[in-house]
Parts: sequence; C-alpha cells; structure tokens
Amino acid sequence: MIRKALPSDCLNLAALSLQVWLHTYAPQGIRSSLSQYALSTFTEEYFIKLLETESVDIRVFEQDSHLIGFIVADLNSTFEGCSGYEIVTLYVSQHFHGKGVGRQLLKEIEHAHGCPFWLSAWVNNHDAIGFYHKLGFNIVGELTFNLEGEQHRNHVFAYTGTSYG
Repeated sequence: MIRKALPSDCLNLAALSLQVWLHTYAPQGIRSSLSQYALSTFTEEYFIKLLETESVDIRVFEQDSHLIGFIVADLNSTFEGCSGYEIVTLYVSQHFHGKGVGRQLLKEIEHAHGCPFWLSAWVNNHDAIGFYHKLGFNIVGELTFNLEGEQHRNHVFAYTGTSYG
C-alpha cells in the first residue's frame, strides 16, 4: 500500500534511510565521515521537518504494516537545464529490490504531481543507474555531493514521459 507519510512514520523512515544509505554508500565498510553523516542526517526529527515543509511530498510503501520503501519529492527544487520538480530520495529496502516497489512509488508521485521531474544518483550506484535507464530516464547533467570535504559525483537524470507505465 502506498500512502502519504505521517509523523508516526518518521522513526521508520529514519531507520530505513540508514539501512539503504549505508548499504549503498559504504560498500568498503564504515568510516567516521560516513557514520557521522548518516547518524546526524537520518533522524526522526529530520523527517518530521521534511513533513512540515509545504513543498515536500513524502509517500511510503508498506506491506503487512512494514515500511519497505519511500519517495521524497521537493516540488520547489530546481536544477539548471531541467524542468519540473526533484525526486530527492527513492529508497527501497534491498530485500524488495526487483519487486516493482520503486516503480510504483515513482508512478504514485507522477500521478500526484505530473511530469517532468529529475533526480540524481551517485555515479558508482550502478543498480540505481541501471534502474533509471531501464525506466526511460536520461542523464542531463552532473552535480557533486560534499561529504566532509570529499566531492562525490552524481549523475542528474530527467524524466519527461510515462514510458515505465
């Protein structure tokens, strides 16, 4: 079931974020900069503030009362050369990859807010890059994520149609 996130979801949003983020961005193991970022960012309070932000829409995917994925859209975020809004986060528990959860969350946000939209993915996140290409997203640029002075390249993808149906 997909629905709008509620304040009561924020603890689970934080926990799932930690699980997905560390799995994705710490393939060589944990180090202080990764731990510091993850533990200071993905908190219940962080998600409560997001829910209180008028331009942000968070949808959750639950199965048997368990959170297995979520999507965050910022309707006011822009990227030069892209039209539409930003998909800030699309996280699905690794246990549910390949089961259509990410695709359904994208369809839900598209249904609610339309097209076009854009998002970014770390250049070494090959699973995400393959997923977005498969759905018809196109690379339109690049941005960097600063993690304690380290610059990490991200591809910017744009989506303008409904080819992933």
